[in-house]
Amino acid sequence: MIALPDDLSGAFAAPLFIAIASGLTLTLIVLYLSSLRRRLPPGPRGLPFLGNALQLRDEQWLRFSAWRKVYGDMFYLNAGGQPIIVINSHTVAIELLDRRAGKYMDRPINIVGIQMMTGGLFFAFGGYNDVWRRMRKASHEAVNKLAAHDLNEYLVSNAIVLARNGMKDAPAWNTHLHQASASSMLSLLYGEPPLENGDDPRMAFINEFLEHLTMAIAPGAHWVEIMPWMRYIPSRFAAWKRSAEEWNRRANDEFIRMFRRAQDNLVDGGERASFCSTLIHQADRYDLSTRESAWLAATMFAGGAHSTAAIMTWWSLAMLAYPEVQERAQRELDAVVGRSRTPTFADMDHLPYIGAMVKELIRWAPTSPLGLPRRSTEGDVYEGYFIPKGTVVIVNVWELSRDPEIYGPDAHDFNPARYLDETGQLTSGPPGTKDDGHVAFGFGRRVCPGKEVGNKSLFIQIATTLWASTLTNIKGQELDLKSFVDEGIVIRPKPFHVDIQPRFSEALALLTEECELRAR
Repeated sequence: MIALPDDLSGAFAAPLFIAIASGLTLTLIVLYLSSLRRRLPPGPRGLPFLGNALQLRDEQWLRFSAWRKVYGDMFYLNAGGQPIIVINSHTVAIELLDRRAGKYMDRPINIVGIQMMTGGLFFAFGGYNDVWRRMRKASHEAVNKLAAHDLNEYLVSNAIVLARNGMKDAPAWNTHLHQASASSMLSLLYGEPPLENGDDPRMAFINEFLEHLTMAIAPGAHWVEIMPWMRYIPSRFAAWKRSAEEWNRRANDEFIRMFRRAQDNLVDGGERASFCSTLIHQADRYDLSTRESAWLAATMFAGGAHSTAAIMTWWSLAMLAYPEVQERAQRELDAVVGRSRTPTFADMDHLPYIGAMVKELIRWAPTSPLGLPRRSTEGDVYEGYFIPKGTVVIVNVWELSRDPEIYGPDAHDFNPARYLDETGQLTSGPPGTKDDGHVAFGFGRRVCPGKEVGNKSLFIQIATTLWASTLTNIKGQELDLKSFVDEGIVIRPKPFHVDIQPRFSEALALLTEECELRAR
C-alpha cells in the first residue's frame, strides 16, 4: 500500500491555488459577460405581462422626445414581451444603423399586414431576404437612371399644372397637391401623362389599400401577432384572415394591371422612359417576376405620392406662418428667373435659398416622424448596453430633426438660412447630420431610393408656385403648427385654408400657355 504524506501543502498547494484562481477568474469573466448581456438600456417601468404597451399611444414621437430628457439618447421598452429600442440622437443612429447596418437590416415581423396582405412584397416593409435585395438593386438603379436623364420634364410639367390650378381654385389647394404628387409619380414610374384632375381610380385604390394596411400593422390590431399559431386557423373561421387574403388578391390584380399597362405602352411604340420601362427592358438583370416588379412600382408610387403631398401641405402652412421666408424666396426668383418664363432645373444651382428651403422643409416637418422600424438580426452591445436579437429599433426622426444641440436654439422654427453659408451659398448642413442635412431619408442600405426624385420634385413645385403666386392666410384663421393628423404612413398638419393670388398680371396666362404647349 502506498503511503501518502501527511502534509499535502508542498506537493499540491501551488497547482491547487492556480486551479482555484483560474476557475474563479473564469467564473468572474462569465458572470461579467452575462451581466453585460443582461444590462439593457434604461427606460420607463411597465406593467406585468403588458410592459409598456399601454404607454405607446398617439403621437409617440412627442412622448419619446420627453422620455429622452429622463432616460437618455437610447432607451428600452417592452411591449408585451417584444423588446424595443428607441434612438433619440444622431450619434446613436449613425453608429448603429449606418456603421453597423448589417445587424439592423430587417423589419419587424407582422403576420396579417406584411405577410398576408402584401405577401412580403411591399418594398418599404419587406424583410431582409433575397426578394428585398433584388428589389433594392432594381429600385436604386432604375431611379438613378431616371434622375440622370429623363426625370426633369415630368416634374416641370406637373409643377406648372399645380401652380396654375392653385391660382384658379385656391380652396381646392389640398386636392391640387395630391393630384400633383400622384401625377408626378405616375409619370416617373409608369410613363403616364399628367393627370387632368384628382379623381384617379388608381390613387383611390392605393389610398384605400394603405388605410387597411396601416390598420393591420398597428400594434394590438390582431391577436395572431401575439399568438402566431392562430395563422393556421382555416380562413372560414377567421374573418381577419379572409379580409387579408382578399386585400392581397385585389392588390395583386390592380398592381399587375398597372404594370401591364406600362408594358402595353411600350409594345404600342410608346418609348417614354419610366421606372417600369427600365424594369421591363432589363428584366434579366434584376431577376424580378412580373408580380414582384408590379409590387415594387406600386410601393414606390404609394410612398412617393403620399409623402410629397404631405410635405407640400406642411410647406404651405410654413408659407403662411413665415411670410418673410416666402418674400425672400420670391426676391431670389425674380433676380434669377425674371417674370417672362417659368423656373426650370437649369436654375437650380442659382437658387440656393429655394434649395435651402427644401432641406429645411424636410427637416422641420418629417412626415414620417418615427421612420420605419428596424429589427436586429443578432445581439449587439452599445456603450455597455445589450440589444437583444429580435429587438425592434425605432429612430425618433422628429427628435433628431428638432435637436437644439445640432440645429441651434431655433430648431423648432422654419429657417432655410440655416443651410446657407456666409456668402449665401447652399451647404450640406450641420456636422453629424449626413449629407442631406437631416436624417428623414433613413440610414444604411435602407435609405430611401427615391430621395433625389423627392428633392427635385419639391424644388420645382416650390419654385414654380412661388414664382407665380403668393400664399397668404385667410382672415381670422389661427394657424396651428403643433397639431397633427396621423394617417399611419404620414402625418399632416390639421386642415387649414390658404389664399393664393398671382404675383403679377401675366402669371396665370403664362402658366396656362405653358400647360397647353406641353400637352401637345
